[in-house]
Amino acid sequence: MGKINIVLHEPEIPQNTGNISRTCAATGASLHLIEPLGFTITDAKLKRAGLDYWQYLDIHYYKDIDDFFEKNKGGHFYYFSTKAPRAYTEVEYPENSFLIFGKETKGLPEDLIEKNLDHAVRIPMLENLRSLNLSNAAAIAVYEVLRQGNFEGLVDYGKFKTGEMI
Repeated sequence: MGKINIVLHEPEIPQNTGNISRTCAATGASLHLIEPLGFTITDAKLKRAGLDYWQYLDIHYYKDIDDFFEKNKGGHFYYFSTKAPRAYTEVEYPENSFLIFGKETKGLPEDLIEKNLDHAVRIPMLENLRSLNLSNAAAIAVYEVLRQGNFEGLVDYGKFKTGEMI
């Protein structure tokens, strides 16, 4: 399994991006942020959510979505949306997959989803609810890609303080 990429298109809430940065650091995924951002990278709320992991983060910034696509040619793009036609588990994610999420208040632009319906996926949930929290959705997606790759490169055992493994 190759590198996993989490892409946030115009994220608005610093705590969500901080939580996602922590998930990226813990799983080896790269974080891609497409401007405009609803906060600054120095925002205390952002840093607090992922502070002790920030040094392990592989992060990339883009001035807009065109800049993102220009700099990531050859990637496999998957658009997460409540409007998508199939579940995220119905897709096999190849190497160099980019999992793209929209802003908290609006999601991804509808025209982007419509142009890419064959790569648009959703996380199933009850009807009549708007959506899951962005950081939860990103974690669900990352772990599905990792599961498909048998969690390659991740530790799959626990240790007690004594060093004894379980």
